[in-house]
Amino acid sequence: MSERIRIGDQWYVSAKSARAEETPQVIKSGDTFGLFDRFGDIHAGFGGDQGLYHEDTRFLSGLRLTLNGVQPLFLGSTVKEGNNLLIVELMNADLMLGHEVALPKGEVHVFRAKLLWRGACHEHIRIAHHGMQPVRLTLGLHFDADFVDLFEVRGTTRERRGEMLPTRTLADELVFGYHGLDGRERRTHIRLDPAPAAWSGHEASFTLELEPHQEAHLYCTVACRTDDDGEQRATELDYDTAYRCNTEARSRLHSSQCRIETSHPLMDLWLDRSVSDLAMLTTELPSGPYPYAGVPWYSTTFGRDGVLTAREYLWIDPSMARGVLAFLAATQATTEEPERDAEPGKILHEARKSEMAQTGEVPFGRYYGTVDATPLFVALAGAYYRRTGDLAFIRGIWPNVLAALEWIDRYGDRDGDGFVEYARRSTTGLVQQGWKDSQDSVFHDDGRMADAPIALCEVQAYVYEARRMAAELAAALGDTALAQRLEGQASELRSRFQREFWCEDLGVYAIALDGEKRPCRVATSNAGHALWTGIAAPEHAARMAQRFVEPDFFTGWGVRTVASGQVRYNPMSYHNGSIWPHDNALIAAGLGRYGHTEAAVTLLTSMFDASLHFDQHRLPELFCGFPRRAGEGPTLYPVACAPQAWAAATVFAMLQACLGLDIDAPAGQVSFHAPRLPAFLDRIELRELRIGEASVDLLLQRYHHNVGVEVIRKRGDVALQVII
Repeated sequence: MSERIRIGDQWYVSAKSARAEETPQVIKSGDTFGLFDRFGDIHAGFGGDQGLYHEDTRFLSGLRLTLNGVQPLFLGSTVKEGNNLLIVELMNADLMLGHEVALPKGEVHVFRAKLLWRGACHEHIRIAHHGMQPVRLTLGLHFDADFVDLFEVRGTTRERRGEMLPTRTLADELVFGYHGLDGRERRTHIRLDPAPAAWSGHEASFTLELEPHQEAHLYCTVACRTDDDGEQRATELDYDTAYRCNTEARSRLHSSQCRIETSHPLMDLWLDRSVSDLAMLTTELPSGPYPYAGVPWYSTTFGRDGVLTAREYLWIDPSMARGVLAFLAATQATTEEPERDAEPGKILHEARKSEMAQTGEVPFGRYYGTVDATPLFVALAGAYYRRTGDLAFIRGIWPNVLAALEWIDRYGDRDGDGFVEYARRSTTGLVQQGWKDSQDSVFHDDGRMADAPIALCEVQAYVYEARRMAAELAAALGDTALAQRLEGQASELRSRFQREFWCEDLGVYAIALDGEKRPCRVATSNAGHALWTGIAAPEHAARMAQRFVEPDFFTGWGVRTVASGQVRYNPMSYHNGSIWPHDNALIAAGLGRYGHTEAAVTLLTSMFDASLHFDQHRLPELFCGFPRRAGEGPTLYPVACAPQAWAAATVFAMLQACLGLDIDAPAGQVSFHAPRLPAFLDRIELRELRIGEASVDLLLQRYHHNVGVEVIRKRGDVALQVII
């Protein structure tokens, strides 16, 4: 399992033991997610992380199905392609009566289907008898609830907890309750249909008498409720209604998106899994859809993760970006609160609703300790406008964009040197506040940690893009003077960045400047983000295009976060030598931006190859940075989130980079700049690519040195441009 603990002044995720099951079955809907074993059960004992969670609290810590007191034998389990249904198939073991086999193994088939909807887990259990003689069985369902905070599951020790309430048992319902230190009451309502024959403590038993080829059906609903919900029972929806609502919601989401089909079935599986993972992770908030960062540890709103996921997915579905912008604008800091690292105009890092977050036992209730979310927010606003032409929405969040720009100038650059730095003000918050936020991620070439305030390489790149994007928005809104000022600031930053950050001997930009303005001369992937935003000088971009495919960076599976040979390089570390898919996606986008498309194709090919080795073709949050070896797959990182939003969106950003795809909605134009496809793809079809009120279907065909683009269907006024 993993835990987020304090070492010195740092909160981070660490592993103290391996998971009992490396690939738990994961389903999520809204603020609820479940981690089940392959039998569809939950075993949270001995520090396990399985359970049914709601708002970062475990509402169900135990679930066990038995036949005559014996666990059935495993046949198979899978999460369906749409990620909305967990299917488990079991059969009976040899069931004994004394010393005789009363029921031989394999005569009774148990089918379990689980789905989540509106804070409840709905399960359909079907028992089918395939034997030749009538059979009498006792099916047992055992339940437990511990209401443990997610941070407790990770291993954080609490001095005291709230109060477990008396368990209530009705004919068809079992209710667990807990009164937390935050004053909230949390309840787990378990309803069974039909009602069980008997309850024994927390276990329900059903007597089944089945003729040959006869079936029995049971339904179990586990609803997570708080005192905010009132005295609702778990009877709001039955299984069939919940299934229909769940499916319809997914269908509505997919219907508004561009769809991709390719000539390679395994590529299609990767694409479909990524679409499904993003659908599962995306929660419909009052402000619109928001991609939660990842399951299990980050199933909540993160500013940086939400923005980067929305940018990767923007050309497929811009509604995600709109939802992210609306939520982050609504939660933007308006006052100085040092204990939360909050300052006026700053964009949220993380928000949680769990008991420990509400009591302040962990600092993440609403926490602003991130240096990059604010410029990334501004840049996303600009990218969203270019993708959609939705100036009315931009006008609505324009005060938030201006506040973010003010934060960059006033709080981000406290010493006035032109670079945005960070230094933690909270006594319990994050020490490192870039995307590599583990404590040991920013260091000098002799291994010494960098002292704050720290100016990260990629943050300057984000600020550069933010000012340029904001300049375009200001011009669109008629503020010419502001547009000119922002362009001037961006140009000045770009020049200063080349002088202070470029390391000729390394062939990349330094990861950071420390508090004494000394460059941290370490070869890291952070420099690739300078390509993504366009701050890199063309000659430096050409050098980095070569560096990122050299063996110290490129493993064959992707680009490492830290090149081998650097002093803190460790292929098994979280940030100092591992491979992060989203990091590779941004590097690929940058390579494509500067015309180094073949290098971008190399990264896409390597990530496709990696996807073939991961369960369900699902790219995890990260994996180890060992070199690729013949006949072996990539090495898993033991506590990586899977699914994770920005990893799921990786494939779309990489495809866009290789195709040189640019959508300028205000101009009504779709452009392809020197498009290329990897050797394993002969063609790609893009269907329902929407540009404002228009849409097109396109066929892209790979030839030896280029890609042909053919319009299959066009509706509305849209221009197509292909630049070879």
